[in-house]
Amino acid sequence: MTPTATYRLQLQPEFPFRAAEDAVPYLASLGVSHLHLSPVLEAVPGSRHGYDVTDHGRVRDELGGEEGLRRLARTAREHGLGLVLDIVPNHMAADPVHNHALREVLREGPDSPYARWFDIDWAAGDGRMLLPVLGGRIGDEMARMRVDGEVLRYGEQEFPLREGTARLPLPELLDAQHYRLGWWRLARTELNYRRFFTISELIGVRVEDPEVFAATHGKILELVRDGVVDGLRIDHPDGLADPAGYLERLSVASGGVWTVVEKILTGSEPLPAGWAVAGTTGYDALYRIDGLFTDPQGAAELLGHYHEAASPAGDRGGYWTATVRRAAYRVVTHELAAETELLTRLASRICAGDPALRDHAPWALRTAVRELLVRVPVYRPYVTAGGPCSEAAEATLDATTVSDAKAAFAVREEASAVDVVRDLALGRLGGGADRAAFCARFAQTSSALRAKAVEDTAYYRYLPLISANEVGGDPGHPAVEPEDFHAFCTRLARDWPATGTALTTHDTKRSAEVRAGIAVLSQCPGRWAGLVAGLGRSAQAAPDPQLAWQAWQTAVGCVGIPAEERAARLEPALLKAVRESGLFTSWTEPDPVYERVASDFVAAGPAADTGPVRSLVEEFAAPLAVHVRAQSLGAALVHLTMPGVPDLYQGTERAYLALVDPDNRRPFTEPSPDAPA
Repeated sequence: MTPTATYRLQLQPEFPFRAAEDAVPYLASLGVSHLHLSPVLEAVPGSRHGYDVTDHGRVRDELGGEEGLRRLARTAREHGLGLVLDIVPNHMAADPVHNHALREVLREGPDSPYARWFDIDWAAGDGRMLLPVLGGRIGDEMARMRVDGEVLRYGEQEFPLREGTARLPLPELLDAQHYRLGWWRLARTELNYRRFFTISELIGVRVEDPEVFAATHGKILELVRDGVVDGLRIDHPDGLADPAGYLERLSVASGGVWTVVEKILTGSEPLPAGWAVAGTTGYDALYRIDGLFTDPQGAAELLGHYHEAASPAGDRGGYWTATVRRAAYRVVTHELAAETELLTRLASRICAGDPALRDHAPWALRTAVRELLVRVPVYRPYVTAGGPCSEAAEATLDATTVSDAKAAFAVREEASAVDVVRDLALGRLGGGADRAAFCARFAQTSSALRAKAVEDTAYYRYLPLISANEVGGDPGHPAVEPEDFHAFCTRLARDWPATGTALTTHDTKRSAEVRAGIAVLSQCPGRWAGLVAGLGRSAQAAPDPQLAWQAWQTAVGCVGIPAEERAARLEPALLKAVRESGLFTSWTEPDPVYERVASDFVAAGPAADTGPVRSLVEEFAAPLAVHVRAQSLGAALVHLTMPGVPDLYQGTERAYLALVDPDNRRPFTEPSPDAPA
């Protein structure tokens, strides 16, 4: 059955099935039709999200096991509720201790029956799989390694040993394995397995293989057949080799249960019409609802004030399109360099084997791959090698894109490599294993690049109005005109009437309530600029003006967070923001001096619980409170009444202030009757 409304619960060891069962009477009273559960299959012990699956055949013991899930379903049914499950087909934990399939591949190598589960380029690693798990170069880390029976231990990690190698001297033993232990920094350039985005701890799964699909979906489909589960949410379909084929297979196997996909659409990009789903998880709706409550003229004025106050370079936060392009170049040449090299090797091999394509130098193909990837305007094209190429797919690599990419070549004749890469990416050059692999991997890499460059980098660099910096949003055009919103709703009602819609999720960087508190600044841009200027004179200096602009917006959006919680919640979120931006510090190259100054600034200013600076923020926010409340309730009303199936995130039925994860993934608590609505 199609839900009328779903309620998302983040299951974790601190909030297992039993706790969810206890909350059922309250949740049923809200009027939702289904509980939307985060992933329930066996995951890395202690995981607070469940996306690091280790065993597709078991319901997670830490949540209460299969009996706990079935009991929750029965209790939910007694109260008129069904269950929707979030499933993760694209990846699983690269954990050789708890992931049995991977463990067997490491022990037996490419001959393991489980080797087909994963995209491992054995040839690129000289027959071995790189595991980038060491804290330093291997010569410096060998002293921390020891053999223990049939496993090799390194710190708290363990790795299975190839049969007959346990008694070898350590250097020979290491060389004899089907895997190579390496410094974690090598993942950027030498990784030879597909992963989730740039997270080497999550290995890609080949669900396009029918046997792998059956093995990884058996338990979920059993729960569907038994009536325990009524619907599915598909995590990250853009990571799959063939999303359309996967969704069709899943629809047939599940009997066509209500299914939505976490597909991030860009601008007016449509969801592929042939996909066997009810629609998306709702980020396209989130952008348009938020945009409806953003003043376009005020947003433009804020951009001017931001330029005056922060003086960002054009491609380092000054202008949206330039900021995205620079971030994309950085990601494709650094974090995703290994993925780019794989595409270069595939293209070189294809060209070498086809007389009509020979004599394209690897450097030219590499340049063409990079220049096209950074210009794909959406997350990825949807094509299969040798198959028909849709108009939408053609548009992702159109003539203008190709011409712009060729401008990177000094010699015009060398630029023809762009045509080859474009045709391979769009599947125009026929089938064959390498051509099919290139077509799929280009699309998969494109989606990872877009996510990392936009969501995880540019959103933290371009900061005029940070309420617009949400997944699926367009910070360069944060406002949505009413007629455009109505046109969007008309399309939903016509084409995807049962699609999901959302305002807050486990992945939003700020909850709807926080975004409303920030978006209202578009109604008073001059007052806001005056406040920032005054705070700059009164507060401890920030290490850079972009952090100050972002931090003070965060403080205003979170003005309702209790004083005793403020520092513990704002400081980690803002530290994450500056690391993600990569402008002055980062996760892999942290600058401790910058971070210390940043933390001191946040603690003394935006996160302060008392003092004159705090008074300035509260005095500014007080007269805006009624407008923020109206904006928040207005967005909720639109969300609940527009076409589609609204998904309510845990706690958002009342005032809910949350920042980026892990802040937004705290365990659910049922509100007391006197909690603020």
